[in-house]
Amino acid sequence: MATAQATVAMTELELIAPRVAVWRRLGRLARDNPLGVFGLIVVLTLALCAVFGPAIAPHDPNAVGVGGKNLDPSMDFPFGTDTLGRDMLSRVIYGARISLMVGFFAVFFGTTIGAMLGIVSGYVGGTIDNIIQRTVDTAIAFPALLGLLILRAVLGAELHTLIIAIGIAVIFPVTRIVRGAVLSERNNQYVEAARALGASTPRILFLHIAPNVAALAIIIGTSFIGGAILAEAALSFLGLGIPTAVTWGKDVSDARNGFPIHIWWAFFPGAAITLTVLGFNLLGDTMRDILDPRLRGRL
Repeated sequence: MATAQATVAMTELELIAPRVAVWRRLGRLARDNPLGVFGLIVVLTLALCAVFGPAIAPHDPNAVGVGGKNLDPSMDFPFGTDTLGRDMLSRVIYGARISLMVGFFAVFFGTTIGAMLGIVSGYVGGTIDNIIQRTVDTAIAFPALLGLLILRAVLGAELHTLIIAIGIAVIFPVTRIVRGAVLSERNNQYVEAARALGASTPRILFLHIAPNVAALAIIIGTSFIGGAILAEAALSFLGLGIPTAVTWGKDVSDARNGFPIHIWWAFFPGAAITLTVLGFNLLGDTMRDILDPRLRGRL
């Protein structure tokens, strides 16, 4: 009887121990990377605002006259109001939706295509590598703003235009970075063993090399999200964003051109942009420290 109870207890410990070990590791990572935790909190807050914006926002962000014009922050309007009497807190919350959508979809689009091109370029080499890399050089030298104006004229001032334009700008630096990683991976023993066993080139690329550079692609993508959000805000500030959407960059631009000057109208959208970009940059740096094998030993 005692033996059976001991066996059951050992089985329960074996089931619980891995969970405890995971939570301890997560706790240790959080303790060793407080800035990364701060970045994660900012990102999660942004995601909550984007997903549950209609339920969180106290007013319709486009409703005119919900309060007085150019009100300072107060209990009724924590972020004040703009020159049309619109609630700035609601506009900041709704602005997170466009920023998050553009940031994630543009970086996912650009990182995926850039990683695939980098893998092919780095492994195949030769003429294909030269064509891809010269294309990358040309694209990087081409003014991104001019490319956006062309796409905007062709596709219209829509959300997908911003995503495609910013995503294209992400493709080329990702291609160059991933290519450098593949150049060091293609001569490793596991690749040579796959060749010796007769594995085809596509199999080597996507079953052997791609998983080994996936962590690098994730790190790059996370680091570029902040830049993509900043690019969207800059384009909206210049009047090249989505005309009918509530965006942080547009509010900052309207506040700059509004009269009389009302500092709170520009301050809170600007603070949201700064905090969001900082959060994604901190999270990206922490993920690099955790996922990069060269830095993992110090964690």
